[in-house]
Amino acid sequence: MMSESIKIKMQKFNNLKSIPAYLPIVNIDTDMIIPKQFLKTIKRTGLGKNLFYEMRYDNDGKVIENFVLNKKPYNNSNILIAGNNFGCGSSREHAPWALLDFGITCVISTSYADIFYNNCFKNGILPIVLDEDKIKELSEYSNRQEEILVDLKDEKITYGNNEVSFKIDPFKKKCLMEGLDDIALSLEKSDKIKSFEDKLKIKKPWLFNDQS
Repeated sequence: MMSESIKIKMQKFNNLKSIPAYLPIVNIDTDMIIPKQFLKTIKRTGLGKNLFYEMRYDNDGKVIENFVLNKKPYNNSNILIAGNNFGCGSSREHAPWALLDFGITCVISTSYADIFYNNCFKNGILPIVLDEDKIKELSEYSNRQEEILVDLKDEKITYGNNEVSFKIDPFKKKCLMEGLDDIALSLEKSDKIKSFEDKLKIKKPWLFNDQS
């Protein structure tokens, strides 16, 4: 049986409009994003409620009302503006799973840990890199509870009468826009894989003797 982490189809990403949530903390590591006690599951769903657990809940498990993602309208934000070096620490893929399950499909920061950055693309999350000055401008829209628009196709963010461009690797952009994770990319090449296997069966049939 295929695991749930495999069965979930990655959503296509094109345009995203949302009031951004602003979390101006540097060096947020993956343990802060989703603490180690929630890593027992291989499911991509159900982790959102534990996102930033130690910042969202007190020692008794009660909601900390003044944490940004616990306040309206930020508890429904799809865009997170974060501090420098976001996603550092261990390479746990549960971190982007938790963000995605909460509803965050775009993160904006000045920099990311490499593994976290690449894991975002594999799970349908767009990580955008901007200069600190632009981060500050966008944070004002968060403070005023105003929407911003992220346009992946044109690689730009529109906020009020302003625009800022961002750069994305063309292959990663294609994968996000077409909703292609690693499994979907492999399935795209299934015809070539089958053709290779058919030729190999003729050339080296003994390799397939044990197959029914």
